Amino acid sequence: MEKTTITLGHSPDPDDAFMFYALAADKIDTEGLAFNHIIQDIETLNRRAMNADLDVTAVSIHAYAYVLDQYALLTSGASMGDDYGPLVISREPMSIDKLKSTTIAVPGLMTTAYLALRLCVGDVKTVVVPFDQIMDSVERGDVEAGLLIHEGQLTYSERGFHKVIDLGEWWMSETGLPLPLGGNAIRKSLGPELIAKVSKLLRESIEYGLENRGVAVRHSMKYGRGMEESLTDKFVGMYVNDYTIDYGERGREAVKLLLERAHEAGIIPRPVRLEFA
Repeated sequence: MEKTTITLGHSPDPDDAFMFYALAADKIDTEGLAFNHIIQDIETLNRRAMNADLDVTAVSIHAYAYVLDQYALLTSGASMGDDYGPLVISREPMSIDKLKSTTIAVPGLMTTAYLALRLCVGDVKTVVVPFDQIMDSVERGDVEAGLLIHEGQLTYSERGFHKVIDLGEWWMSETGLPLPLGGNAIRKSLGPELIAKVSKLLRESIEYGLENRGVAVRHSMKYGRGMEESLTDKFVGMYVNDYTIDYGERGREAVKLLLERAHEAGIIPRPVRLEFA
């Protein structure tokens, strides 16, 4: 019997690889579905979501504000920074006020990291640099500061950089809530039956990884750009947790508040009515 193929976009980082390990390695029954994994950086996936290219895709919560006509958020797959998150780093110690007159390398204008930076600091001068080249850009002096996502949040100090601000800490101090960075979105045109099946399988994949943590972490190491197993495990633990299985009431409130504040600040063009599949 021919399987129905679902295109599944996710980023080349350990937490996404961990989430989708069971699907990629055929560890669970996919009930007649075949998943075609499309691995691209999050900003590319955000842009593809605007064209509804993929059936299911990782998407920045910021970018979701622009694709909600085509996509609904799945209840599983959230990446939440619970009093931690994207970091602004610099070569020399720097105050937050100095950021307002500094050029900052950012991983994309649709990333939630960029949105949080704007909410925290206001209008800033930025240049878009691929996420895995931002520390190099700061080190060379191309820019004075960089906005780090993914494993750079754990490895920046090894290269002698200074933390200017942790945007997850800032958001927690402002709101008492975790910072919702990304989620999984599904094309609404797939219809309720297929959406329900895909949602169930993605949740099972996350749960399988958490229940078989060692092998799933080792699988995700190939996406960690040189991180050893203990550091990969730490990074995965930051972004694959109870919120990832289900946003829960607190997680949903965090998404709602973040997008409300983004609209109030004029960063996103219209109010967002959240829709979870």
